[in-house]
Amino acid sequence: MASLATLPPLPPQFKSIQHHLRTAQEHDKRDPVVAYYCRLYAMQTGMKIDSKTPECRKFLSRLMDQLEALKKQLGDNEAITQEIVGSAHLENYALKMFLYADNEDRAGRFHKNMIKSFYTASLLIDVITVFGELTDENVKHRKYARWKATYIHNCLKNGETPQAGPVGIEEDNVDVEENEDAGATSLPTQPLQPSSSTYDPSNMPSSGYAGIQIPPGAHAPANTPAEVPHSTGVTGNTIQPTPQTIPAIDPALFSTVSQGDIRLTPEDFARAQKYCKYAGSALQYEDVSTAVQNLQKALKLLTTGRE
Repeated sequence: MASLATLPPLPPQFKSIQHHLRTAQEHDKRDPVVAYYCRLYAMQTGMKIDSKTPECRKFLSRLMDQLEALKKQLGDNEAITQEIVGSAHLENYALKMFLYADNEDRAGRFHKNMIKSFYTASLLIDVITVFGELTDENVKHRKYARWKATYIHNCLKNGETPQAGPVGIEEDNVDVEENEDAGATSLPTQPLQPSSSTYDPSNMPSSGYAGIQIPPGAHAPANTPAEVPHSTGVTGNTIQPTPQTIPAIDPALFSTVSQGDIRLTPEDFARAQKYCKYAGSALQYEDVSTAVQNLQKALKLLTTGRE
């Protein structure tokens, strides 16, 4: 991908989008679609903050040039031309990054790149708002991920051992917004090369916490930033393909014919289309289980009118 024009210094008014822009830069080669939408979010947010002062206008103008260049380069990509595909791509990427960090946390493997993955997942959920309001589930994921990143960062900084796994968010003791920078300032700013020994897709949790349901079969994408701390002594061996458990398929779905009295609403069609896009996105990560489950949901909805 061709290099993009350099942005001018970030105006102080735009401090709240600095990490989204850094995430965009880190994904320019890793996942240009993610990079594009991170910049789009920064552009939309910046316009709302200040589009009148000279320094802000100059910055936004240059950012717009980057967006137009990216859109031209990705013009034939469905994730750019079709919002529902872009939304599914971004949501799946954010969730898988969240799951990678959550798996490391549950296993008690605390390191900077796990913190970075938690925090980046929360930033990407911010970005999903370019497609509309977040679901309650995504709001919970974002809040938990950002809090976890701050909590673990502060524990390591203070020489304390974080509590592994799901814990309740102590609202009175932790202010996510005030500690946002603390959860990111010490993180690496350069794109990280994936380490082959930091996660095992077969060990991903199948259920969530605090009401958050994690889709079974989901696992971290191959380009999730990851790095094993030197103290672990783990060497980077080549990953062997992990056998996947394919969910049982309801035999009735093979011979299902849409019932004549079923009337599907526009919302039903939209949900079915979204399930199909989620399935396609899951296949990009060779996540057969999640793809099959989403396709079954779409077929059931279209043939019965129920989920």
